[in-house]
Amino acid sequence: MEFNQDNKVVQLCAAGMELEGQGKLIEANNRFEEAWNFASTDFEKFTAAHYMARQQKSILDKLNWDNTALKHALKINDDSIKETLPSLYLNIGKCYEDLSDFENAKINYKAAFSFSTYLPDNGYGNMIKAGINRALDRIN
Repeated sequence: MEFNQDNKVVQLCAAGMELEGQGKLIEANNRFEEAWNFASTDFEKFTAAHYMARQQKSILDKLNWDNTALKHALKINDDSIKETLPSLYLNIGKCYEDLSDFENAKINYKAAFSFSTYLPDNGYGNMIKAGINRALDRIN
């Protein structure tokens, strides 16, 4: 899976992230919505949905977008997508935990753990692994 800088959805999401960093959340959300509306492949839909999830104010809306991102990620025929699955499952698990649906939270945290071997051995990978372990500790 390669984030091609020439891809319009990737460009829109990158612009949205830049706007987020500047505190321009409405403009950022507009870029992410534009990316979602433009997206046509599972990779593009996964990417746009991931960023849409970050913008949601309600847990249920965030959960919906995270599940949408996961649905499209699972359709991508590229093993490198597995590196993103721990974070997606962790986010979904946290939504369920915040909704006091501990059974579904645990299912998703365990799924995150099952894909954690695909995480890179770097700061990002270690951060996600630590988040998964903390989540499982909270639920157990």
